[in-house]
Amino acid sequence: MLSRSANDLFWMSRHMERAENTARMLDVTYRMALLPYRVMEAGEKWAEPWAIPLVITGLATQYYERNTELTADRVLDFMVFDDSNPSSIYSSLKLARENARGQRGATTSEMWESLNATWLEMRQQDFATINARGISNFFDWVKNCSHLFRGVTFGTMLRDEAYSFIRLGTFLERADNTARILDVKYHTLLPSIEDVGGAVDYYQWGSLLRSVGTFESYRKIYRDVITPLRVGELLILREDVPRSLHACMNDIYEILQKLSDNERREPERLAGEIHAQLHYGKSDQVFEFGLHEYLMKFLAKIEALNAEIDKHYLVPDFS
Repeated sequence: MLSRSANDLFWMSRHMERAENTARMLDVTYRMALLPYRVMEAGEKWAEPWAIPLVITGLATQYYERNTELTADRVLDFMVFDDSNPSSIYSSLKLARENARGQRGATTSEMWESLNATWLEMRQQDFATINARGISNFFDWVKNCSHLFRGVTFGTMLRDEAYSFIRLGTFLERADNTARILDVKYHTLLPSIEDVGGAVDYYQWGSLLRSVGTFESYRKIYRDVITPLRVGELLILREDVPRSLHACMNDIYEILQKLSDNERREPERLAGEIHAQLHYGKSDQVFEFGLHEYLMKFLAKIEALNAEIDKHYLVPDFS
């Protein structure tokens, strides 16, 4: 398959997944904005919950280059409508459509219609409109559009290399997002000492699970109070939870096994190494190592895997 086509399809799916992840993150932040958070360092003042999406996405510096203070309206505008922010919902949907437009022959008409309709409707939105109609309703619309596109892709597309690159982009973006959200909860924004184990802490953990669509799964599996150890196990090691790191790496490794050949073994090898650590890992070992350190190591390996995929599949070789 041509590198240009693989690159467009790969990033088309990543941008759609990113739009959904951003909507999930902002929706949960919006719902829990009245709850207190404390930054980790002793003596610091209460931190606004609207710092969460900026920290998770690594966009805090870019935000403060344009804004002197942190407010809900400004963060929402920056993360939803700012076309100069490549991770905003507006930019993600725009880029997904642009990638798809260049690959009409590799995708189905239903996939294009789904993406195009989503983009055209997004262009009609502005902050005043979504605020009047309900901000959570807008985030639900973004998530539903992503679900529709994923369902149409699964239901109409030939299982060829194009389909493999679409799935690969989805699961890489999802794994990266899950690791970042989990790390921020543990090591950047913490409740006060008085709230640990209390109602506020429980709601924050519940909100974390809802942001990755796993609250119901947690209740079915553990049927008990929400604890950090079990949340970590659920989102890192359980392979039956769709957004866990283990589940994402199952699919990534499987896809790269199909795509690899004698000249392109490094992405498969690296994916297999990450997958094995998750497949045979234990939750107590993760916490003994240090959750933050474990997640940072995982993100570094995902970045390295991205670089290898880019090198071997997505960048044209002119040599």
